[in-house]
Amino acid sequence: MHGEYKVPGGKLVVVDLDVRDGVFADFRLAGDFFLEPDSALGDINRAVNGLSADSEASAIAAAIKAALPKDATMLGFSAEGVAVAIRRSLAKATSWRDYDWQVIHSKAVPPLMQMALDEVLAVEVGEGRRQPTLRIWEWDSPAVVIGSFQSLKNEVDPDNAAKFGFDVVRRVSGGGAMFMEAGSVVTYSIYAPADLVQGLSFADSYAFLDEWVLVALKSLGIDASYVPLNDISSPSGKIGGAAQKRLGNGAVLHHVTMSYDIDGEKMVQVLRIGREKMSDKGTKSAAKRVDPLRSQTGLPRAEIIDRMIATFTSLYGATTGDITDDEYAKAEALVETKFGTREWIERVP
Repeated sequence: MHGEYKVPGGKLVVVDLDVRDGVFADFRLAGDFFLEPDSALGDINRAVNGLSADSEASAIAAAIKAALPKDATMLGFSAEGVAVAIRRSLAKATSWRDYDWQVIHSKAVPPLMQMALDEVLAVEVGEGRRQPTLRIWEWDSPAVVIGSFQSLKNEVDPDNAAKFGFDVVRRVSGGGAMFMEAGSVVTYSIYAPADLVQGLSFADSYAFLDEWVLVALKSLGIDASYVPLNDISSPSGKIGGAAQKRLGNGAVLHHVTMSYDIDGEKMVQVLRIGREKMSDKGTKSAAKRVDPLRSQTGLPRAEIIDRMIATFTSLYGATTGDITDDEYAKAEALVETKFGTREWIERVP
């Protein structure tokens, strides 16, 4: 069996192994990481050989750590990264380059259509009618997008939302509210087969699916990093956040909103951002938590998006595509039957 895992912000970990009589055998670790002393590579291999093939990632990582000499240095990877690569090999996980990706950067659509398109395109990928896809969203009207499980009245001030012309919509994924204005955010969705994240914990899959965007941001001079569970950040502040939904048909929907030029004062009037939520962020102001891409790069939003698409394409290979008429029609139907209904928007009052 063969498994690979690109450590977010680090190096590639490659493992080859067999399973005989229920235990790991002939385990071999490789990759472009750094490891001192050289003999530690053999220590890692010996630590894995003989472990039960049913071992959880935490148990594998613990065995590796226990076998390493005290002066061992691991740069660009970790015992946990090796364990993830092993579990991915057993799950026969795929890699990005195993798919023919499509990139969509299409016309702006209303907020309700954005919600519906996310579900439709994920379903199409899961059922094999669409190849795995990266979609860049465009907005032409302001909206607050609340998470699937958030309370409507706790998250949004309805009077201020109406005052500033914000629609309030609910997405299928969990997580927090997204404050969206035309030209103020960069939002993308990834629609992928679940095999791409096999062997990864739910938490690890977030950073794995967003590794490419960290590469893009760093190429623009931003010292971007992933802060578990789902934040993209920098020394200057939070840049954006991710949310994810696993569909029963074998698809993964993963989407991210990053702030380009957000109006922080308006945001705190429209969103009810409570003291409890802010208490663990080390700041009293929600506006100060967000540092937009514009201030860090000085670049037009379109140029940042172009760099993102170029980075994704160079790393994983992709062709330019579009949403089909049939997919638009399915999304319009979902707006009528689900996303535009009071039952959905107020599912958690």
